Formats: sequence, structure tokens, C-alpha cells
Amino acid sequence: MSKVYTTHELIQILAAERQACLKGERLKLEVTVSGNPLIDQFIKPEGLQKFTAYQDFKAAIHQYQIDHHVSGIVWKEVTIKGQTLKYPEIDAHLIALPGDLELLKIAKPAILDFWSVITLNMDLFLSFNHGKQYQQITPVDVDRIAQRTEWATLLKWENTNFLEIVLQLGWGKPEEACYQRGRPHSGSEFIHAVNPGNYPIG
Repeated sequence: MSKVYTTHELIQILAAERQACLKGERLKLEVTVSGNPLIDQFIKPEGLQKFTAYQDFKAAIHQYQIDHHVSGIVWKEVTIKGQTLKYPEIDAHLIALPGDLELLKIAKPAILDFWSVITLNMDLFLSFNHGKQYQQITPVDVDRIAQRTEWATLLKWENTNFLEIVLQLGWGKPEEACYQRGRPHSGSEFIHAVNPGNYPIG
């Protein structure tokens, strides 16, 4: 029986392929910029060929995940204000299998409890317009959004003068949740917590 690659190995394979595509070692030569030969002769298609080559390879890896039941879950650990949480998340380059989605749903309450503790007395903002605008909200608003979503994940930006904690509340497929193309079946809302008087930067 042939070896089945692990989640970690698939992540490494994708990273290596991404580098090869960026260096121009992989190109999908039949790709044209516009499909119009008159226009395409004035535009260098190499960037699009690199991107398409990687997207095709990534799609093959996603099919491999499905065929061989290879999880897209990676375990993250975050420490904020002396509190530490370990939680599951889908790797940004892999897809979630049905079992992965169940694990994310199970982890959501612990992530929300952690969020509530570490963001106490912080200002909360909901991002919209693709993260270009923010509206200040309350913890009650966050609870309402959380009730309509299926899973959660965290991200933080921190230096000596600034702390921003982002709570992503999502539904559907995580690999499609950040993009408008996944709506209405997949999507997410981003809540930003910052120290009082500050404004989100991420």
C-alpha cells in the first residue's frame, strides 16, 4: 500500500510548489491574459501563468485530501495577557473535510470564552467593506454574531505600544469564508479588539 501524506507534509509540499511557481519553474503556458491574441501580445502573461500553475497544483492537493481523508486542521497556540489557548484551525492552503468542520464547531465555545476574558474592557469593532471600514460594537453584538456562525479563530498583532486581537466568526467552508465568492454558503465576520482609544490597523 502506498504511503499517504500527512497534513504537515501536504503543507510542506504546497510551500515548495508555491516557491517553484514564484521562481517561474512552473508555468501553465496555455494561459493567456485576456483570450484576445491582439491584446495578449502587449501583456506579459508570465505572472498569470505562475499563479494558474500554483492554483492547479493546489486543487490537486485538495482532491488528494478528499480522496485520502487527510485533514486540513493545524493546531494553533496563542498567548495574550498571560492567558494561553490551543485551538484547531484550517491551514490557509488546505481545505476542511467534514470531520474538520465538526472539530471547529466543537472548539468554538472555548475560543469565545477565551475571547471574552482577554478582551474585557477593550474597544470592539466590526470590520466591513473588505476590512476597509470599522464600526464600533458591544459584547452583546459579538454574542449575536457568534450565535449565527459555526466556527471561530483568532489572530493578534502586538508590540510594546499596541495590541489588536481579531476574532473571525465563520460559517461554511473556511477555505472560502474570507472571500465574498463563498457567500451565502460560506463567509465570516471579523471582530477587532483594541485598547481603549485605539483603532484597528488590521
